Amino acid sequence: MENEFTGFNCFMEESSEVGKAYIDMILQQEKASSLDNKTRELAYIAVLAATGIMGGLLYHVQSAKKLGASRDEVKSAILVGLPAVGLTIIDPLEAALKAFDGKSDQIL
Repeated sequence: MENEFTGFNCFMEESSEVGKAYIDMILQQEKASSLDNKTRELAYIAVLAATGIMGGLLYHVQSAKKLGASRDEVKSAILVGLPAVGLTIIDPLEAALKAFDGKSDQIL
């Protein structure tokens, strides 16, 4: 999981004020959300998986777990994208479930 944020870390280091503005936008969006924290994390996991963005997926799975999400809820959040994106969802599914189970050293 240590290399998961390599691209994001580079963005934050190299973009100066743009990175700060991005984080500020995220914080404002969280404040404005009507979703509780666990539901917001599950929704974000669904979006990351459906778009194939692996960076951050493992972090958000662990965050959802800390907020009380079950393994089945994480799995269901990922599989909600199956009809729209098809089998592109299987790699994020495997990675997320391994992260949930504490096997992040076995990911991809």
